[in-house]
Amino acid sequence: MKTVGTYLVELLAAYGVDTVFGIPGVHTVEMYRGLPGSGIRHVTPRHEQGAGFMADGYARATGRPGVCFVISGPGLTNIATAMAQAYGDSVPMLVITSVNPPGRMGSGEGHLHELPDQRQLARQFTAFSHTVLRAEELAQVIARAFAVFASARPRPVHIELPVDLLTLDASVLPSPQKRPPPSRPAPEAQAITAAAALCSQAVRPVILAGGGAADAASPLLRLAETLDAPVIMTVNGRGVLPPGHPLGVSCSPAMAATTNLIEAADLVIAAGTEFGPTDYDFYETGGARITGKLIRIDIDPEQAMRGRPADIALVADCALALDALTARIPPRAANDGAARARAAREAVREMLNPVLRAGVDLMEIVREALPDVIIVGDSAQPVYAGCIDFAANRPRSWFCSATGYGTLGYALPAAAGALIGTGRPTVCLAGDGGIQFTLPELAAAREAGLPLVVLLWNNNGYGEIKAYMEARGIAPIGVDIYTPDFLAIARGFGCKAERLRNPGELPALLRSAIRRTCPTVIEIDEEAYVTATAEMVGPEGLEPPTKRL
Repeated sequence: MKTVGTYLVELLAAYGVDTVFGIPGVHTVEMYRGLPGSGIRHVTPRHEQGAGFMADGYARATGRPGVCFVISGPGLTNIATAMAQAYGDSVPMLVITSVNPPGRMGSGEGHLHELPDQRQLARQFTAFSHTVLRAEELAQVIARAFAVFASARPRPVHIELPVDLLTLDASVLPSPQKRPPPSRPAPEAQAITAAAALCSQAVRPVILAGGGAADAASPLLRLAETLDAPVIMTVNGRGVLPPGHPLGVSCSPAMAATTNLIEAADLVIAAGTEFGPTDYDFYETGGARITGKLIRIDIDPEQAMRGRPADIALVADCALALDALTARIPPRAANDGAARARAAREAVREMLNPVLRAGVDLMEIVREALPDVIIVGDSAQPVYAGCIDFAANRPRSWFCSATGYGTLGYALPAAAGALIGTGRPTVCLAGDGGIQFTLPELAAAREAGLPLVVLLWNNNGYGEIKAYMEARGIAPIGVDIYTPDFLAIARGFGCKAERLRNPGELPALLRSAIRRTCPTVIEIDEEAYVTATAEMVGPEGLEPPTKRL
């Protein structure tokens, strides 16, 4: 007999799922019956939150949905934070849980893992949450989930199956197969004509690129070069223009220099960006005023109506809209686009304090030492620096949890998921406080044989929060936390562990680490690294990291 649990696995395989992150429990073991021989790899985190962050990192790095199996009740509540982070950043994630059978579901009688209504909980951070009550509807629900991932604004989807349903006979159900997803929405012709007219009239255009443009790098580059327009990239949009491109501005749009660039533009094209305050108004000053015309490109019609009102809203797939728009605009001779972009980049770099400058230096050394690297950040000083001023080599190569929902503990499991999904060199960049939220996931990475690099930025506590409290005249309570011996802990998990003595050692340590079959933790003392970096600053600024490799 083929059970519904086995049929579920076969459906996932039909949709190209190659990895599932999960922790088996008595309420989910039937989902595991079909995994052997399915071609789907199972990765066991040490906490359901870790499973969700792994799925998130897998999805951001690959563009494919991350899939999780978790138990009912505490499995869902544990993974909720990771789902909310993915919801905030439009990350495709499929979370499949068990639930108590009808009659016990939400009964209030105290059954194992019982919640009053776990689907209602999941609705707060999903595109949709669905309870499968008949085996015949499972294929349709999976098809709906993958339609969201492929053709709409990608966000988590939650599907729950009653424990007794998982054991039923599925032999009579149709053979599992993938249903073709709906076409991605194309822009309306009349709106493209109107937008092209604004583009042709613009003298000082600027493009804002968000995470929705991550898979539209080529058409966005063509539009930027056609218009001679600087491209300001949010964190999730970094890499759509490569480092060194004269029109690229891989800097936060919340900085004074980028705000000035936006305000001086007579046309702003916002491609795949929601104008979220953590990107555009991080310092809560009101953000840039858009005094020129605004064209918004967004796959979500509701989001296109939130925040900044557009003169023209193109509700469409970003790549399709950019291609259609560029085709209607005659190329123009290069004017001052590169000069405007360069001035903004230089002004942002100039305002960095020593700690932020050291953080940018660290990330640039990683990028140059490992050209195909993926860097995944938590909330730590060098991550904040990267949010302000770091150019990723290509899209989906730099992301973090410091914007949007803003959870701690993200980087370590998310980096593991990114490495599993891509096989590319992957670096986790975390602080000593944040990494303690999910430190046991080192064991999961070791078990999976991942050559993951963990750069541990140690300032012996919650340094950013402590500085914030002191600046507001608040006694710093709860921030000077006990700092364990991270290198001993790493070795206890079977990982390699190093302490960085000077920045010049880092490239060799990185190259050695990615050749291993286990994670490597490299501890960096903030004070020592900042001091060493400051000594390298000469009259022309920080020496390029390529000269130190």
